[in-house]
Amino acid sequence: MVLAGLSGGSGKSVAAVGLLAALRARGLNVLPFKKGPDYIDAGWMAKAAGAPCYNLDPYLTGPEQLRATFFRHLQEKMTVALVEGNRGVFDGVNASGTYSTAELAILLNLPILLVVNCSKTTRTVAALVMGCRLFDPRLRIAGVILNQVATSRHEHILRESLAQTGDIPVLGIIPRLAADIFPMRHLGVTPHQEYRDAEQAVAALGNMAAQHFDLDAILSRMQTITLPAQPEAKQPAHTSLPLRINSPHTKSKLRIGVLRDAAFQFYYEENLKALQEGGAELVMINALSAEALPVGLHGLYIGGGFPETSAQALADNHSFRHSLRTAIDDGLPVYAECGGLIYLGRSILLAGREYPLTGIFPVIFSLSTKPQAHGYSILSVEGENSFYRQGLHIKGHEFRYSKVQEWSGQSRDLVLRMQRGTGFMDGRDGLVYNNVLALYTHVLASGTPEWASGFLAAASGYAHTVAVHSAGEHGQSAEDQGR
Repeated sequence: MVLAGLSGGSGKSVAAVGLLAALRARGLNVLPFKKGPDYIDAGWMAKAAGAPCYNLDPYLTGPEQLRATFFRHLQEKMTVALVEGNRGVFDGVNASGTYSTAELAILLNLPILLVVNCSKTTRTVAALVMGCRLFDPRLRIAGVILNQVATSRHEHILRESLAQTGDIPVLGIIPRLAADIFPMRHLGVTPHQEYRDAEQAVAALGNMAAQHFDLDAILSRMQTITLPAQPEAKQPAHTSLPLRINSPHTKSKLRIGVLRDAAFQFYYEENLKALQEGGAELVMINALSAEALPVGLHGLYIGGGFPETSAQALADNHSFRHSLRTAIDDGLPVYAECGGLIYLGRSILLAGREYPLTGIFPVIFSLSTKPQAHGYSILSVEGENSFYRQGLHIKGHEFRYSKVQEWSGQSRDLVLRMQRGTGFMDGRDGLVYNNVLALYTHVLASGTPEWASGFLAAASGYAHTVAVHSAGEHGQSAEDQGR
């Protein structure tokens, strides 16, 4: 089932997390999906489900690949799947609603559970629900969740009004709460990794759903899916490298580090899974507490997040920053997105104070009170780098409040040209140093298979270099011993 709303802020995330937690408490296997470019809601859904949350983004991923992604994860584990939409149910990139939650539900042939914010309204809610039904007859509205219900009288009028309109049932309510269960800040909901009461918040929402949702009725209205015999999509013809790269120069798997902690949390599960399916072993690393990078890495992935909220801890961890600089100087391939890009800069200015970072790039960042980039992006690869072939076109997205305060480089040195979006500076993105590529744009591996294959190729090449160097050292040592 797809859980959708009439707008952003309608209560979809509260309903989704509560429903997942309540169904999981019943002993059901639940698998969450999040529509669109989103990490924070996806993180909370994964927390509630006890399972990875995968992103379904029809803008970044073609319809065949998107359907294959959805079915493939279902096939891995018999489960109840819940897809949380984004924004309003019909909102897309244009007036036709292209890439909207409604279009995603139609593509996957799934019914919609509509969450409606009922604050300061009663019978008008029935008009809004019926309007959605008539606006696109292809859409199947299985029922409604009433959010922000103030009193029992308020609930009674809402239910009675909807009952008069036809056969769209009320399947649950969310009472008006005295305070937000989800902690909020400038970018919206605080990631669960940074909230010490995350377990209690999920439990509270699960209890709320168990008490106020008709779980049996919701389950009965879900779509039963017959999985395709072979759900895997064909590899796109333009992919320049094989997905699985076996290095003949290493006896073990490629080892790719992933900075994953309170500062760096924004990772698509599809990206991590693509690296694993390509033959990599992922090594999770906490940049706030680890003294150094683990030995034997062949690549490093630094995702987005909120390095500004952990700036002091990142700055204080001198030994880790030193080990990262040393590894990069030695040629370690590093792919860094948004927050990862910031971490590779010289410093970040916050409230008049400067916090030193790794210093790979001569950039000083600062934080604005307004978004500096927000939305989908399209890039063309124009310059040499270790991850993408020149001439490749990439779809991604940006969402950041950080900005470049000072930079001693030249925009012509940036290897990616923005066809759509903001980028790092002057319509360009992508800073390069040795085998490092750092950019503001986030990329989804299921929509850009070249991301994983390029990453694996860079790691494989580095593994070969290390193996040859190591063999040379051992050979010299043996020769010396012979003398």
